[in-house]
Amino acid sequence: MPEQPFEPDRAIAGTGAGGAMDLATSEAQTLERTPGGPLGTGPAAKPRSLWSDAWRDLRRNPVFIVSALVILFLVVISLWPSLIASGSPLSCDLAKAQEGSQPGAPFGYDGQGCNVYTRTVYGARTSVTVGVCATLGVALLGSVLGGLAGFFGGFWDSVLSRITDVFFAIPVVLGGLVLLSVVTSNTVWPVIGFMVLLGWPQISRIARGSVITARQNDYVQAARALGASNSRILLRHIAPNAVAPVIVVATIALGTYIALEATLSYLGVGLKPPSVSWGIDISAASPYIRNAPHALLWPSGALALTVLAFIMLGDAVRDALDPKLR
Repeated sequence: MPEQPFEPDRAIAGTGAGGAMDLATSEAQTLERTPGGPLGTGPAAKPRSLWSDAWRDLRRNPVFIVSALVILFLVVISLWPSLIASGSPLSCDLAKAQEGSQPGAPFGYDGQGCNVYTRTVYGARTSVTVGVCATLGVALLGSVLGGLAGFFGGFWDSVLSRITDVFFAIPVVLGGLVLLSVVTSNTVWPVIGFMVLLGWPQISRIARGSVITARQNDYVQAARALGASNSRILLRHIAPNAVAPVIVVATIALGTYIALEATLSYLGVGLKPPSVSWGIDISAASPYIRNAPHALLWPSGALALTVLAFIMLGDAVRDALDPKLR
C-alpha cells in the first residue's frame, strides 16, 4: 500500500475496529495533551462543578446579560444618585405644578411642583434597599429554619411545617395593612421586617425539601459512616448542594418585594412622606392622571422595569442551575 503524503493540518487516529478516522490537528493535540485521554497516562481531568457550568451558561445567555446590566445601573444610581440627577428630591415649587418636560426637568413636574426625574432617580435607592435587605433576611431565616427541620426531621419538622402553614394562610397585603398601620416610623426597616416576617415560610419550605433530598445521597451517608459530625455534614456536604433552589427563589422574590413595598406605600401603610419612594409618587400622581399623566408614568415605568429585570435574572439563574434543563 503506497504511503500517503503527510498533511500538516490533518492527523490520523486509530479506531478500536482497526480502521482510521481523520482528525483535525487541534483535536489530535487535545487527545495527546488531555490527562487521562486515549494517549495520555495522567489522572483524569477534573470535572467542572455545577457553579462553573452555571456561570458558563449565564455568560452566554442574553437575558442574563441584559437584566444584569439593568440591575447594575440601578445599584449604581442607588448608591450615587447625584451622578445623573442634580438637586434635592424634596425641593418643590408649586408654581411649576403639573408642568411638562423642560430643561432641567426632562420628566416634568408632579402635582406638588417636584421634579419627577429627580424623585424617580432617588426612589431607586429605597426600592433597591428594601428588596435586597428583605431578600437577605428572608433567605437567611428561611434557610436556617428549613434546613434544620429537613436535616433533623421528627418533632421539630412537624412543628415548623404547621407554623409555616399558618403564615401561608395570612394574605400579604391584608397583613401589611394591619401590621404597618400602627407603625409611625418613616424608615424602611418596619417594611423590611414585615416582609421577612411573612416571607420566610416560602424559602423555608424550599430549603427543607432540598436538604431532605441532599441528605439521602451516598456521599452524605459515607461522611456519616466515617464519623463526621452533624454540623460538618450539614455545612460541608449538604448546604452547598441544597442552596441552588434557594438562590433561584430568592432572586425572583427580590422583584416581588420591590413591588410589594410600592403597593404598601401606595396604600399609605408603607413608607410615608418625606421619604422618597416610587409607591409614594404613584399614589400622589394618581389624582392628576388626566392632567399630568407624566407624573404617574415615569415612576410606574421605573418600577415595572426594575421588577422585570429581577424576574428575568431569576429565570436565567434557574435555567442555569437546573440540571434537567441542560
